[in-house]
Amino acid sequence: MTNYKKPTLDKDLDKLGYMEEAAGSIGRRLVAPGIALLFITLSAVIAGATGSGHPGLFVVIAAAAIGAYMALNIGANDVANNVGPAVGSRAMTMTTALIIAAVFESAGALVAGGDVVGTISKGIVDPASVASPGIFTAAMMAALMSSALWINLATWIGAPVSTTHSIVGGVMGAGIAAAGFAAVQWGTVGSIAASWVISPLFGGVIAAAFLAFIKNFIVYQDDKLAAARRWVPVLIAVMAGAFTAYLAMKGLSKVIKIGLGEACGAGLAVGLLSWIICRPLVARQSRGLENRNQSLRKLFALPLICSAALLSFAHGANDVANAVGPLAAIVHTAELGDVAEKVTIPLWVMAVGALGISFGLVLFGPRLIDMVGAQITKLNPMRAFCVALSAAITVIIASALGLPVSSTHIAVGAVFGVGFYREWYTENSARRMAYMERKHDDKIKKVRPLKNREEQTRRKLVRRAHFMTIVAAWVVTVPVAAILSGVLYFLLVPFLAG
Repeated sequence: MTNYKKPTLDKDLDKLGYMEEAAGSIGRRLVAPGIALLFITLSAVIAGATGSGHPGLFVVIAAAAIGAYMALNIGANDVANNVGPAVGSRAMTMTTALIIAAVFESAGALVAGGDVVGTISKGIVDPASVASPGIFTAAMMAALMSSALWINLATWIGAPVSTTHSIVGGVMGAGIAAAGFAAVQWGTVGSIAASWVISPLFGGVIAAAFLAFIKNFIVYQDDKLAAARRWVPVLIAVMAGAFTAYLAMKGLSKVIKIGLGEACGAGLAVGLLSWIICRPLVARQSRGLENRNQSLRKLFALPLICSAALLSFAHGANDVANAVGPLAAIVHTAELGDVAEKVTIPLWVMAVGALGISFGLVLFGPRLIDMVGAQITKLNPMRAFCVALSAAITVIIASALGLPVSSTHIAVGAVFGVGFYREWYTENSARRMAYMERKHDDKIKKVRPLKNREEQTRRKLVRRAHFMTIVAAWVVTVPVAAILSGVLYFLLVPFLAG
């Protein structure tokens, strides 16, 4: 029996096929970076066309490119916190999440992004200490570039970080390099450092509290659907009221000035109206459903999608300033030749920020969305609902207390809080044990035996590797951005301050 050998021509054709397949795979990976580069280039071209005839045209063009790069990175990293839990819980697909987030991020940035932004972000540096236009421009450009590079690195390693903390670190580092340590408002920096601990703790505790409520008053009740008809409208009303107050204070504050009391009053009114509307809707939706947890998840899916859209709107309204605030300051200084404490943001600058966030989300966001929604801990619609609700309530409480908080830290902290609570509850809850024993005794259905304590300890519900990576990234965000910004300032200042 003779061995069959491929003809030389067939071997060559196979090799060509493998090469074409490899080339196609590489080409697909280059599509997103190519589109991002095209957007950065177009932003620079638009800046050049808009600022033609002004003395600092080259500076404006360079700043527009860096601002576009920063906006892309914000979209790639920060937006995951808004839609990640909804995707991880399978309340909506990745494609739906990308569309909703892109639309509402852009709407929030353009509608409520604000007309005025402080040139020295968050009052970190005394403007009088960098009054020279050239030094100021170098400081702002270094801050913008350093924060963008750090967020890009954080996205690459899979760590959701605060873009606000990144730009604050960049401004602080450039300010120290330009005018020394005395120029920094260290009281503000201390408040921001405190928010590293306050934000995730608040988010985690509030999310865990709501999950405990849902478990005890709905999930582990004998008649789950009856309990859901009673409490789901209440939870939706709390969510509607919280988001109304959240948007009034954070998302619409640049359109109309609303105080904390007025925002909470509006939230109370909307919450009551939502409860009245949702009671019959939830009762109708629960008809015909089986008395099991899978049925409960269906009742939380639509509110979770709405919360993702509202969080995206508020995020676009607030965090677009992290990309366009320093850019607007550079444009103002380059065109008018003076340093101002407040500057008006041109429409094209706001558009760069809004579109950049959306492009960054669509092109590079899925990786971080999957990280937040699925890889830290397992989420279902009820747990993801607790995360979204915690984000809104934590911002309201922090605003009432005058505490600076990070929406990124709140959302990720809430995911950790839900996961750690589930670990504790699984191991220690007497109510759960009683429920499982009752189900077993009544022979309603066969239940899985509880894992022994050693197995529970080995298989934690929160992935510790991701926990340590994210916390480490949070801790080093401000110092790394500051050091990088200081180095970039010394590289840029000879060209811009001469």
